[in-house]
Amino acid sequence: MDPLSEIIALLRPRAAVSKPISARGQWGVRYAAHEAPGFTLVLAGEAWVRFEGSEPIRLARGDFLLLPTTPAFTLGSAPDIACVPVEPSAEPVRHGEQEGEPDFVSLGGSFAFERVNAPLLLALLPGRIHIPATEGRATRFGRLIGLLAEECGGDQPGKELIVQRMLEVLLVEALRWRGIGSQAMPAGLLNGMRDPALARVLQTIHADVRAGWTVAELAGIAGMSRSAFSARFGERLGCAPIEYLARWRMAIAKDALSRGVKSLDRIADEIGYESASAFSTAFRKRLGCSPGRFARAPATLV
Repeated sequence: MDPLSEIIALLRPRAAVSKPISARGQWGVRYAAHEAPGFTLVLAGEAWVRFEGSEPIRLARGDFLLLPTTPAFTLGSAPDIACVPVEPSAEPVRHGEQEGEPDFVSLGGSFAFERVNAPLLLALLPGRIHIPATEGRATRFGRLIGLLAEECGGDQPGKELIVQRMLEVLLVEALRWRGIGSQAMPAGLLNGMRDPALARVLQTIHADVRAGWTVAELAGIAGMSRSAFSARFGERLGCAPIEYLARWRMAIAKDALSRGVKSLDRIADEIGYESASAFSTAFRKRLGCSPGRFARAPATLV
């Protein structure tokens, strides 16, 4: 698999909560910050969202907004409307006038990830991904949104399951959306993959994580000098090349340990350590506990 696919496979994303949010008339709500990755897909009408310290953003029908960690924000019928505090809920929500057809409808909620490697998400995404309908309509993303809106508007058997799976596909499509390249991007995998030379290196590392790669070998794959390669890799990925390899190896190991289906010897061999002892030493140095202790209680050691 390519690097992005491998990261997503480890994260195993799923739509933990998805619910209709509707409103009518003049309305405004305020949410406190929370860690869960949030999303909004506008199915009808429009609304305005504002994050602390930034200008309001108009959300129109067909727009998709993805937040890796959800900061405090307001949502309302106008940019500067007065807002009342509300708590996140797993149930359908109606704002403003409670009678009559809503003039705003969206599908909102949050994604869940495997906790042991959830921090990898922060290396994948900018602060937010906003895909306007005007940019996504003619793409696969736009077609998926159309299918999802059609499913939400119907009442066929299996509707909830279909919506859940389509949201998971939308997440992956959002991560590889071409428009991400025009947004502010933190150091991390997606930033590195935007650079053709570094993308070749990342593909190589992920294709053979067992290999004892050196900076010189990786620089040769990038077609750069060692110093230029190391500097660019650090700027785009946020760490040195060999450190990236070590972190990726540990991510694979943590996932295998949390599942409990492989021996230490097998894990060590698959990620490039000469022995289970060498792997255990490296794991303890990075995680502060032994692989065995992590395997027994991964959720408490993240």
